[in-house]
Amino acid sequence: MNTKQIHIADYNYPLPDERIAKFPLTRRDQSKLLIYRHGDITEDVFAHITNYLPDDAVMVFNNTKVIQARLHFQKNTGAHIEVFLLEPFAPADYERMFEAKNTCEWLCLVGNMKKWKEGVLSCPFTMDGTSVVLTCERLGEHGTSQRIRFTWNHPGLTFADIIDMVGELPIPPYLNRKTQESDKTTYQTVYSKIKGSVAAPTAGLHFTNEVLADIDAKGIERAELTLHVGAGTFKPVKSEVIEQHEMHTEFIAVPKQVIDSIIAHQAKVVAVGTTSVRTLESLYYMGAYLCEHPEAEPEMLHVSQWEPYEAHHALSAMEALQTLSDYMERKHWSTLHGSTQIIIAPGYEYKVVKVMVTNFHQPQSTLLLLVSAFVHGDWHSIYDYALSHDFRFLSYGDSSLLIP
Repeated sequence: MNTKQIHIADYNYPLPDERIAKFPLTRRDQSKLLIYRHGDITEDVFAHITNYLPDDAVMVFNNTKVIQARLHFQKNTGAHIEVFLLEPFAPADYERMFEAKNTCEWLCLVGNMKKWKEGVLSCPFTMDGTSVVLTCERLGEHGTSQRIRFTWNHPGLTFADIIDMVGELPIPPYLNRKTQESDKTTYQTVYSKIKGSVAAPTAGLHFTNEVLADIDAKGIERAELTLHVGAGTFKPVKSEVIEQHEMHTEFIAVPKQVIDSIIAHQAKVVAVGTTSVRTLESLYYMGAYLCEHPEAEPEMLHVSQWEPYEAHHALSAMEALQTLSDYMERKHWSTLHGSTQIIIAPGYEYKVVKVMVTNFHQPQSTLLLLVSAFVHGDWHSIYDYALSHDFRFLSYGDSSLLIP
């Protein structure tokens, strides 16, 4: 199959607005769970997911944490300007960025930019009785985003402190409502740790500490990696064929012990969410690249959008992962840092992921393409069942366990 010539219109389905969950359930793990196993479909509640997991697998979670990425400024004219944080620019890595003091630069989207031709915007606020002013200045375009410099006049505050004080959590636009205080808790996974995402890895929202304890009690190993979810996750496919759709780049961090654990489990992986899927599958192509270029520089650890369809590697998943592990050993790395632009669509051959936990995705989205590739094109039966059995859709909706 020619993946690049896939027509996105073939991945459409009717999604009435009332089927989109605007709020989560009171109890995360009481959401419905669709179980797709080799073409057969049943259902249960998510709290019982452990009953359906293979005993000898490793379950991989994305531990990214959603940041309060929406910043609001007002000009002297009264015009409201929204600055949406996309990606750190200076410092360029997330950890140093959130520790930055006094000044930093981000790549951002700017709302109502026609009203902000020039000048510096300010946002005054009070912290512990001290007046603080956050200012932002446009430094020019950078691709499709704006490079923005932020400064603040309190030497003790990090940028993490700043956005925790004045930022707004960015819930998905299709919820068609304002962020509420409760979203600060419900739009984070219970295991979120590493700040950087502008959207939650929503498959993980169903897990509670009780479910995680059940997984541990069953003897299933849990592992965590990090992919910071970008705003591109909501980017619709506007082209007729997906060859013209440009995937966004996302940054990943995978501890060596996670790679070694996957190797120890013979690459039998249960991936929680499409972000974990994209990360795990990208590891294969990074390993394949290193097999051919064993002394490659770290910045070359990037998977381009079409690499899986243009490069033909004879390596097994185990060989690629072992190559990665050996490279990290030589470099004395405890964590692999890289980036991925991978698009997973019908025609893609999964290398690492054997079982997937995921929510129900928007029509004509790249995430629906990813699911279709995983279940060998049988996505219609899954979504028809969910629509006819009162499942809730999208970020705050119900879940599925896919075993192709």
